[in-house]
Formats: sequence, C-alpha cells, structure tokens
Amino acid sequence: MNIQIFGVKKCRDTQKAERYFKERAIRYQFVDLNIRALSRGELEKIQSATGLDNLIDKEGKEYAKRNLKYLVHDIQEQLLLHPLLLKTPIVRNGSKATVGYQPDTWSSWKDEKK
Repeated sequence: MNIQIFGVKKCRDTQKAERYFKERAIRYQFVDLNIRALSRGELEKIQSATGLDNLIDKEGKEYAKRNLKYLVHDIQEQLLLHPLLLKTPIVRNGSKATVGYQPDTWSSWKDEKK
C-alpha cells in the first residue's frame, strides 16, 4: 500500500487516521494542508474516486469565512486556492481515496493486498 494522508494536525479525524495506520505498522506519507495544497492532478485523482461535492467542507470555518454559501463559485478552483476548505482527512491509496475517518474501507485495502 502507498498511503497518503492529507489533513491538518489539529483535526481530530486526521489524528485518528494517523493513529489507525501507526497502530497497524502501515507506512504513510502525511501532507499538511496548512503547508502544501493539493496539486490540480492530485485533486482530480481524488475527485474521480470520491466526487467533488464530497471534498468541500460546507460546515467548516473556512467555508463560512469566505462566504461561499452566498457566492457562485467553482468548487475545484476554490479547493485549489484554499486547501482548508477540504474535508479531512483525505486518505489516498493509489487510485482509491476516502474522505473522513473510514477505517472499514482502509481495512479492505489491506485485505486486497493479501
């Protein structure tokens, strides 16, 4: 498995995802969205696995701060410009991806490898 976790250190679900992989001795790469945004290619691969509407956090502080509820906007462009709009964690395993804490799905990835 080639696991990447995209998130922010303060997010509880991101912390739980990191703990999940650490406890199972599964190596992963953590990408802090406060430091590095997703590239267009990364976003498109994740979007094809999860759907674009599942990626944007409409309940989050960043969404409210940018008043996106009241503005017509291109979701993909907003996510590229403002990565804190993403729901976290985003866990990617090659062409597969999940949004949020999804241990059952991650477990199935591990089982597929066997």
